[in-house]
Amino acid sequence: MDTKLNFFVVLTLVSIQFLSTFPKAAVSNVHIVYMGEKENEDPTVTKMFHYKMLSDLLGSKEAAKSSMLYSYKHGFSGFAARLTDSQAKEIEAFPGVVQVIPNQVHKFHTTRSWDFMGLNDHSTTNLLTKSNMGEGIIIGVIDSGVWPESESFNDRGMNPIPPHWKGICQEGQLFNSSNCNKKLIGARWFVKGILDQSQTPINISNGEDILSARDSSGHGTHTASIAAGNFVVNANYEGLAAGLARGGAPRAHLAVYKVCWSFGHGGCTDVDLLKAFDKAIQDGVDILSVSIGISIPLFSYADQRNSIAIGSFHATAKGITVACSAGNDGPTAMTVENTAPWIITVAATTIDRAFPTAITLGNNLTLWGQSVDTRMHNHGFTGITFSDRIALNNSDDSALGCKRGSLNATLAAGQIILCFSQSSTQNIFSAAISVAEAGGVGLIFAQYRSDGLESCHYIPCIKVDYEVGTQILSYIRKTRSPIAKLGIPKTIIGKWVSPKVADFSGRGPSSISPTVLKPDIAAPGVDIIAAYIPFGAEKSSGFALLSGTSMSCPHIAGITALIKSVHKNWSPAAIRSALVTTASQKGTDGSNIAEEGSTRKVADPFDMGGGVVNPNRAIDPGLIYDIETNDYVKFLCGTGFSSKSVSGLTQTKANCTKNRLNELNLNLPSITIPYLKRKVTVSRKVTNVGPVESMYKAVVEAPQGVNMKVEPQILRFNKTTQIVPFKVTFFTTGKVYGDYRFGRLIWRDPKHTVTIPISMRAIFV
Repeated sequence: MDTKLNFFVVLTLVSIQFLSTFPKAAVSNVHIVYMGEKENEDPTVTKMFHYKMLSDLLGSKEAAKSSMLYSYKHGFSGFAARLTDSQAKEIEAFPGVVQVIPNQVHKFHTTRSWDFMGLNDHSTTNLLTKSNMGEGIIIGVIDSGVWPESESFNDRGMNPIPPHWKGICQEGQLFNSSNCNKKLIGARWFVKGILDQSQTPINISNGEDILSARDSSGHGTHTASIAAGNFVVNANYEGLAAGLARGGAPRAHLAVYKVCWSFGHGGCTDVDLLKAFDKAIQDGVDILSVSIGISIPLFSYADQRNSIAIGSFHATAKGITVACSAGNDGPTAMTVENTAPWIITVAATTIDRAFPTAITLGNNLTLWGQSVDTRMHNHGFTGITFSDRIALNNSDDSALGCKRGSLNATLAAGQIILCFSQSSTQNIFSAAISVAEAGGVGLIFAQYRSDGLESCHYIPCIKVDYEVGTQILSYIRKTRSPIAKLGIPKTIIGKWVSPKVADFSGRGPSSISPTVLKPDIAAPGVDIIAAYIPFGAEKSSGFALLSGTSMSCPHIAGITALIKSVHKNWSPAAIRSALVTTASQKGTDGSNIAEEGSTRKVADPFDMGGGVVNPNRAIDPGLIYDIETNDYVKFLCGTGFSSKSVSGLTQTKANCTKNRLNELNLNLPSITIPYLKRKVTVSRKVTNVGPVESMYKAVVEAPQGVNMKVEPQILRFNKTTQIVPFKVTFFTTGKVYGDYRFGRLIWRDPKHTVTIPISMRAIFV
């Protein structure tokens, strides 16, 4: 990201309310009168101006002095005062006042995604505390490096470096061994591949990248802090999403492997990726988080260009759990990436936090969009126009979406511009540049419903959907001199139904191995606040809001660290099974989780795998679907690879003529049948990890048009029997070709519900 980030200090006030002793008197509550950027650098002058404004409202200096709590005069201009509702409305119309915000009682909370999933650090019963916050576990992050000075990587409260760590803190430009500590225990960088690819040296003098593990893009810093960042109080992004920041496993250790570079055309090459996997295995990491992917069409698992599949296979064979992002090319089908069956592939969802922003029109109608731009816009009511009305060239429709160079600067100057995106390739950031270059002072960007907010930096901008955009356009067309006022974003929690699968999240089925359900699991990945590299002369507070499956992947890595801390001997497949079989398919309101794609339908396994991760249930799944390394070898043979190809991938002497596994029978915590011809029987086996003496009954939710039969229907476990096989037979009842249909197979005992998703498509020959 090459844009400049500014971060403001936002003071949270303790709500104070004074009730009048006279029953008819108006009640005064604390309000924040926000005035945006300071007009005077002298804080004394700014404070006097605040008192003068309040005196004019209340009628005397004494009343103003009694009413005011704080004068904000350093980071921004404004004050907090006790006002009645009518006084608040009156002062909002004063010149220079951007917005009057009623005070609210705030409490410290996580940067939301972890509390949203039930991992509150104050609880004594959830996975976070049961696992000692991931103590003793090492998470490796293969990404763009790290900003070691970030407060998220402080080592307060950290235990000594685990004895199984064998790695180093590799020195380089602006990075030495002292940058590592008990939290950030290792750092390496791999650049040979990208240097060879670009055929040009890095120009370190102009800062296009840094020849060390130091992060120059912010992506790696963000993902690492999501997975295992330490506690940071008062974290925020421009005053939004304020709270206590921490990673999923705040007591786990971090090792970073820089393979992604910004110079030239940028990217992460296969040779560098493979070297990172190789070193991570050698160093002794327990978990790897890889928010990197390759685009469609995918390479086979035995192709050296699929370095993530190859590297992760070797890591998995050594007992290292690998979590990867599902890709950001959704909501189109077959866009999921990182589809190897030994990888945990992670989709992205929303959480219950939003940043609503008011748009007040001249007819007193207030409409709502979303924004993360808290910068000043102290112009109050300002002229607003539709971009198509101020097109530089009326012969095309480029002005409709505010493409660069499409607006008439004379007509745009001083105006708020309403633009309509016409495709997914147009974005609010590029439109803001266009409006700013034309002299506009604000942007309202109407687009199809999509997830993730982006700061415009240059001018305040608000994203709205087409419905709100059309309402604003109707007002503009009906009014001779339309005006509008843009509000300041607010942070609101718990008011929206959530989670929803993000529109950008890569969707299944897998284009390269359709019998393997991908993604496996979903986790928060929209507007996630986490550590970031500092930008600008003012040096930001070091946090940013980003969206993508890059953000959901380290959530799973962090949760995996917590599970691994409790169940040290569980295999990567066992951990994946625990996550998938205990996942949730319900939202906060009890309804089925939806997806924010073009149809906004109920989410299915191709959108979210088993569902949205439920960490506190995953610690005690009851049963697990385990897989050994040799099972993957047999699976590869069964999918048609030659002995030579499989041997090259697995570095074993594979004999595919003798050792083949029907690809439908790989012991995944899911069943996917892309071609159901009348009747198919699938084998699975489960391992009991609950009470020794246990009994589970099968509950079948068959896909539409399919009959299912489970044998046996009851699974019994005791001291001598802890692994039990079963078979599921599917019979199609339809007589026409159909698309995929979905169902579930559930094993239940009095305490556990062990659920696997089923996906199948019937064909007739």
